[in-house]
Amino acid sequence: MNNPKVLDQLRHTIRVKGYSIRTEHTYLEWLRRFIRFHNMTHPKDLREPEVVEYLTNLAVKRKVSASTQNQALNALVFFYKHVMQEPLGDITQSVRAKQPKKLPTILSRDEVRKILSVLKGDNQLIGAILYGSGLRLMECLRLRVKDLNFEYACLHIHDGKGMKDRVVMLPSQLHRPLQSLLHRNFLQHQNDVENGIAGVYLPHALARKYPQAPTEWKWQYLFPATRVSRDPRSKRVGRHHFHITAFQKVMRAAVVEANITKQASSHTLRHSFATHMLENGMDIRTVQEQLGHSSLETTEIYTHVLKRGARVIRSPLEDIFPDSNQIPSS
Repeated sequence: MNNPKVLDQLRHTIRVKGYSIRTEHTYLEWLRRFIRFHNMTHPKDLREPEVVEYLTNLAVKRKVSASTQNQALNALVFFYKHVMQEPLGDITQSVRAKQPKKLPTILSRDEVRKILSVLKGDNQLIGAILYGSGLRLMECLRLRVKDLNFEYACLHIHDGKGMKDRVVMLPSQLHRPLQSLLHRNFLQHQNDVENGIAGVYLPHALARKYPQAPTEWKWQYLFPATRVSRDPRSKRVGRHHFHITAFQKVMRAAVVEANITKQASSHTLRHSFATHMLENGMDIRTVQEQLGHSSLETTEIYTHVLKRGARVIRSPLEDIFPDSNQIPSS
């Protein structure tokens, strides 16, 4: 790459603002692709027309999804605003792809039971937390020992989507398996400390403020990785959390094994949590708080799901064939 200083500036700015390592990797990759697309031209010589040209190429020739196109736009808008100090003009509305409004896929309680029964070990526990507490997958994987409160039956979510904290329910059915997991993890952590490899990632420069904190038990991840690794930022060797793709693969396999024909993913468990909570009579404001939605409109999509289907609407076919046995079959 002929522009290492530009990439370093973007990397530094992202870290100063406290963005996640995933956002850092994503934004750096989009900037690299943008520069390559324009034949390694320095970004200071590229402005709105070149940005529009690149995003148009993504949409027309590459045929990327609306979310991918908007992700590229967000990366370039961030770069020009915070690194180049030259915000892009009024192009965001013209090139921002409109994402289709889709109703979420919802699993029935029996379908959730089948999937959770197929999942094994820690993967089953992760799935149970996603459904039982309504967490996003990364929120679950980033849980630390200190975030569990068995006395008040709750989980403390730090830096959720939008960098917001919230407290969510912890079903009593999960207390015993979680306590068993903590005992097993503690023994592993002690072994890591003895071997000098305990050093978990801490956010917002806490590791500099509290040098011993990365090796403290309370800061360890609830779902630690099976292998140690080196943190890309601090270079400290330690045990990170489960990788997000590892569970996603297991979840996809579980859906197939459970003979679920719906397009279900780990996030579908969160959608199902919200819908089933509303079905149980929970008020929508509480569900909004549990999910961590900024807007009530986002949560209201689950009420639209509840309003559809045979439970509410009566089909005229019932007037013609009151009994299902009357419908001709081959």
